[in-house]
Amino acid sequence: QVQLVESGGGLVQPGGSLRLSCAASGSIFSGNVMGWYRQAPGKQRELVATINSSGTTNYADSVKGRFTISRDNAKNTMYLQMSSLKPEDTAVYYCNLVNVGFGGGRYWGQGTQVTVSL
Repeated sequence: QVQLVESGGGLVQPGGSLRLSCAASGSIFSGNVMGWYRQAPGKQRELVATINSSGTTNYADSVKGRFTISRDNAKNTMYLQMSSLKPEDTAVYYCNLVNVGFGGGRYWGQGTQVTVSL
C-alpha cells in the first residue's frame, strides 16, 4: 500500500502563485509515475501534470508555461508550482502515484482545495 498526503492548497487571487506538495510513503516501486489531477465542481477529474521517477514530465495544455511539476526522490515528495493562476484553475487537486510493473497499483491522495478568486 501507498499513502499520499497533499498540502499547500488555499485561496489566492488571480495572477498569484501557490505550491502544492505530495508526500508519499509505503511500498513505492523504484519505477513509478506521480502526477497531479484536478476536479472542478460538476466536472470530471482531469490530468494536470505527471512526472516519472526519471524526471520526465508531461503537462496538460491548459497549464503549460504556468505550472511546474517536480519531485525529490530522496524524500518521496512531489511538488506543483502554480503561477499566473486563473479562476478556471479552481478545483480540488489530487496527488496520484502509479507503481509500474508486476504487482503495481494506482493510489490517490485525499485532495487539497485550490481557489482562485478576488
